[in-house]
Amino acid sequence: MLKSHELLGFMSPELANDILNCTFESDKPTYKAVLNGIAEARKVRPLFLERQPRVQRHALMVATLSRPGLDHVAGNLVRAWLVKKQKSLLVDFLNALGIANIEGVVEDADLPATVDDAKLKAAIETLLARHPPEIVAVYLNAFNDMNEASWANLKSMLESDPRLQLGGHS
Repeated sequence: MLKSHELLGFMSPELANDILNCTFESDKPTYKAVLNGIAEARKVRPLFLERQPRVQRHALMVATLSRPGLDHVAGNLVRAWLVKKQKSLLVDFLNALGIANIEGVVEDADLPATVDDAKLKAAIETLLARHPPEIVAVYLNAFNDMNEASWANLKSMLESDPRLQLGGHS
């Protein structure tokens, strides 16, 4: 199971850049918060980063967000991107598990402490049939890391299923 900063470090550069571009274009408050966190970590003013060409800035942002000290900032970025751009994936997963949700969002208190192995496997197969494997891997790692109900069987599948491994997708 990967932490948020590790997710950004192991995902393809294309996906990491897509996440930042999507956030830049459609979620300015989150983008600004991420930029401010990176500026603070790098001990520069946010304006210094804003003046860089976006391609160069985003490469620097991904490199910085991949550090353990920025896990919280990376988590906010990944979470916002998932909720805003990958809503259908979130809904597909939770619906396949029979978990009540509002547009792919559920409160930690509403998550079951465990989930049946067969139901989980079927839900993951549904996701892999409908969505790119790398995005499914990012979501499932984020889901298990960011929720209080961390499911051992999901952790096991993330560690053992090659389709859910980051770094090998194209």
